[in-house]
Amino acid sequence: MSRTTDPRRVIERDRKAEHIQLALDHRMQFSDNFFEHYHFEHCALPEIDFDAIDLTQTFLETNLSAPLLISCMTGGTEDATRINRNLARAAEETQIAIGVGSQRKALEDPSKVESFRIRPFAPKMPVLANLGAVQLNYGYGIDDCREAVRMIDADALVLHINPLQEAIQPEGQRDFSGLLDKIERLAAELDVPVIVKEVGSGVSREVARKLIARGISIIDTAGLGGTNWARIEAARAQDDELGELFAGWGIPTPAAIQRLRELPELTLIGSGGVRNGVDMAKAIACGADIVGLAFPFLVAADESKEKVVAAVHRIVAELKICMFCLGVRTIPELQQAKLHRTRFHDEP
Repeated sequence: MSRTTDPRRVIERDRKAEHIQLALDHRMQFSDNFFEHYHFEHCALPEIDFDAIDLTQTFLETNLSAPLLISCMTGGTEDATRINRNLARAAEETQIAIGVGSQRKALEDPSKVESFRIRPFAPKMPVLANLGAVQLNYGYGIDDCREAVRMIDADALVLHINPLQEAIQPEGQRDFSGLLDKIERLAAELDVPVIVKEVGSGVSREVARKLIARGISIIDTAGLGGTNWARIEAARAQDDELGELFAGWGIPTPAAIQRLRELPELTLIGSGGVRNGVDMAKAIACGADIVGLAFPFLVAADESKEKVVAAVHRIVAELKICMFCLGVRTIPELQQAKLHRTRFHDEP
């Protein structure tokens, strides 16, 4: 199928700009913080030195100052260029990982490439390229994926899986048939790791097992609890009723992480509604190796690089205080910390 003859390209001409505008609207965030349903037991005598706490974590063969990822968000517009560069400069200064939004638009229109090209601003940190997995059913192949990686000199390629978003999106692409086989071939042939990521509805244990069996070793849960793409796409479709009907669809992030934590040989990125260092600590205690945040950094990057740096420092400081009050010195120790579950919404 030719990508250049898809009539829906006319409809989507302002999609990226609309996504930024809507994502910055607090009404598009999920109202319940699922991490609040869990709590740690305070340790009144931690027996450790606060200054000796080690937050470092290795990700994609790079040492990070903390297990933190600026999640894939945007690209393809003038605002996105500014936002991505602010994010990248901050990632480099604070020594954390960063991803970009879907590069499909840049592959179709070379004039959009610069909005994604962040490597000059984050030369030493892990950079993640990004494409929708469903694009493999709409004319995209290994060469396009290689070009997305080459375009930004990326260390890995994120394939996002988003059936709910595509189902509601006015110009959504809804043929998800046969994707496992295509993901397997891509993982085998691409020169960098392939990361599979949801966009806000979570990855189940069954789906994760299928992905691992096909050669995927890094999964981003991106569970329910953060930016709500059902609401965003329904707003674009002028059907708020549909958005509210599906606003609560998905696996809450803490549950999604816990369901995947015991799967073998898996690097687990926990994201979806993580808003501060306490949430981050809980995500790690649930089993995440790396924690991804989007909305807090998007809001900051819309202002300046300095705001993003300040947000990173704030979140990391909050994480460190949590670890001190638990008496744990390292991220592996935090992964073994006990979380107590209080109340939670009904699960299937």
